[in-house]
Amino acid sequence: MTASDLDSLAREYPDWQPWLVVVEAVMREAADSSWERSVPESEFQATDVPHLAGVTITADLGKIRGWQQYLLQTAARSGAPKFSPLNALQKEGINSAALFEAAVCENSPVLQQMAEDLGIDPDPFLAVTALIAVPFLHACNRRWQPLRLAAWRAGYCPTCGGWPAFAETRGIERSRYLRCGRCGAEWQAHALLCSFCANSDHKELGLLLPEKFGSARAIDTCNRCRGYLKTFTKLQGSAATKIMLDDLANVDLDIAALEQGFKRPVGPGYALNSKVVAKPGLGERIFGRSV
Repeated sequence: MTASDLDSLAREYPDWQPWLVVVEAVMREAADSSWERSVPESEFQATDVPHLAGVTITADLGKIRGWQQYLLQTAARSGAPKFSPLNALQKEGINSAALFEAAVCENSPVLQQMAEDLGIDPDPFLAVTALIAVPFLHACNRRWQPLRLAAWRAGYCPTCGGWPAFAETRGIERSRYLRCGRCGAEWQAHALLCSFCANSDHKELGLLLPEKFGSARAIDTCNRCRGYLKTFTKLQGSAATKIMLDDLANVDLDIAALEQGFKRPVGPGYALNSKVVAKPGLGERIFGRSV
């Protein structure tokens, strides 16, 4: 991610400036290698189970609280009126472990309930807090990429279980890769297959082509589940830190798909059911108890 990428989006969509401030903070934090200290060990992966599924994450809650508060304050000061109430949230009033766990697992009902308990509008709260886990998820993807199964063909992400943000058709071989907007992962996929419902009936699979860009940008559609996926033809894949920006930069395709009655699935592609526990303090590590 470069400043020019953000500036270009800000010029094209001036109203997005507050949200781009939040995205920039998230992607800058995602490059921090210290998040890898919380990545659990993973030595085995089933062919359809993401690495993060069912694991216990021993997290540095001090780091999480600091990042959580910074992100909320960044959003609150971004200039968007709907984000300004987030500045009133103090870290003492939020269960940081529960918040982080819900963000990792894409558990929107839990985040919704937390917003209601805090007496704050759920929409801006969910929009921002859903990004709290992104730096950790990027660290997981970096650590586990060498362990990824070449045979992975599920439509959801092999690292975090999220649905792909878009697909890339790369090079002269026109190999198809799916890209995760949460952790930046990439995985190869079949071309004539719906990533969401695994429908392979070519009679039910379609393609929407915007006139302006020809075949370089397209929308894959499925008439069975009414899902859609943006697809870009390029020589090489986007860097993991650019996935969120590439997704935003092509929002016109999302609008076109929605106008045709297609939609994105709600919730994660795979329910992780992971748990977050606090990393033991110095006293617990030395004496086996808190001091």
